[in-house]
Amino acid sequence: MKKIFFLWSRLTATFWFVPSLVIVIALILVACFLKLDSVVNVPTDGFGRFLFVNSLESARSLLTTISGAMIGVAGTVFSMTLVALSLTSSQLGSRQIKNFMYDRINQVVLGSYISTFVCCIIILNVINKFEGNAYIPYLTIMFATFLAIANVILLIVFIHHIAVSIQADTVVSEISQHLSKSLNTLFPESLGEQAEDDWDDEKFENELQKYKITHNLNSRSSGYIQYIDSQALLEKTKEYDVLLKLDCKPGDYTVKDVQCATIYSNEILGEDDLNNFKKSFVTGDTRTTEQDAEHSIHQLVEIAARALSPGINDPYTAIACVDNLTKSLVYLSKVKFPSKFRLDAEGNLRIVTEILDFEGVLNAAFNQIRQFSKDVPSVVIRMMESLITIHKFIDQPENKEAIKKHATMLLNMGKNHFIEPNDVEDLERRAKLILE
Repeated sequence: MKKIFFLWSRLTATFWFVPSLVIVIALILVACFLKLDSVVNVPTDGFGRFLFVNSLESARSLLTTISGAMIGVAGTVFSMTLVALSLTSSQLGSRQIKNFMYDRINQVVLGSYISTFVCCIIILNVINKFEGNAYIPYLTIMFATFLAIANVILLIVFIHHIAVSIQADTVVSEISQHLSKSLNTLFPESLGEQAEDDWDDEKFENELQKYKITHNLNSRSSGYIQYIDSQALLEKTKEYDVLLKLDCKPGDYTVKDVQCATIYSNEILGEDDLNNFKKSFVTGDTRTTEQDAEHSIHQLVEIAARALSPGINDPYTAIACVDNLTKSLVYLSKVKFPSKFRLDAEGNLRIVTEILDFEGVLNAAFNQIRQFSKDVPSVVIRMMESLITIHKFIDQPENKEAIKKHATMLLNMGKNHFIEPNDVEDLERRAKLILE
């Protein structure tokens, strides 16, 4: 069931889904209004003469004007979207285009204008068919008029939204929000029950002695692992009474027919049985944020790296990325990472997974930014300040060592590349708060 929800979320995130849905809803409403026009006698005198057209020529002229204007503005909206995508691609990286394509306002605006155009064409066709009987669908034409007025307001909203959404700080903030959401449930937290702290590799090796047969589970296709159906995978391990050891995690790239997991069992499993396990893995051409927290981290790192390139030279955007990464790392410094040993409801070990740890996330967040910022003291000093902030929240000794390691690398790089002695002195003064 979770796999179905994931596939549904992928479908709704496509650029064409929402516009198509808006068009279908608009056509249904037009059909309802046409039906209402056939049973309701609309008064066209008194105040009604200000709301409704009074002739076929007026109705046809109004609908033609609306349809022409809507399709023209739809082209303008599409052009503005392409300009925003072009700017985003050149300044922040092509991988950020996907975030704009998933933007609901962009999708709704495009769908609204196209649906209004389609509705006007349908109503014009109805008027032409009943021209001899002087049939005028007053309420339907009024509905089309209200759609046109709403689209004018929507155009203003769209222009404001585009102007805001292409700003680097806005893009960084949105990615940071996705990252925070991903970190709330780290894989494999939702996969069965977490083992107690006494589980380790030695105990796992002892557990393997219960099983006599080993099966290699190979990937069905090449691509990034976008989703692992944890519920279905746990149910299958219980059904076949096996132990599954994953050699990959969401976000990893797999090649077709390359081993991605190992199954330990007491009975020989057929090809159909192995295929049942393979169905729990969803692969695709791109990474997603559903179970892959590192994907959002890499997006922020890419923006920072491009901002530090000589062609762009925007250290403030890089500092914004460092600040948002710091927020996420502070959160991770206070949480307990899920165990890689996952149990079923009866307490039996069923799945052993690949997991993230604090040092791995820290490396993903800061290594590349450090390498690209060697000639930008302001970014290096801000990274050292971020490490100081994270260090204040850390209790585990191994995580403190990871922070000290990064502080040492930053300090060494500053000593080797900074030209101004005062910059080196500032960096050393901050580094002492961690290293001493």
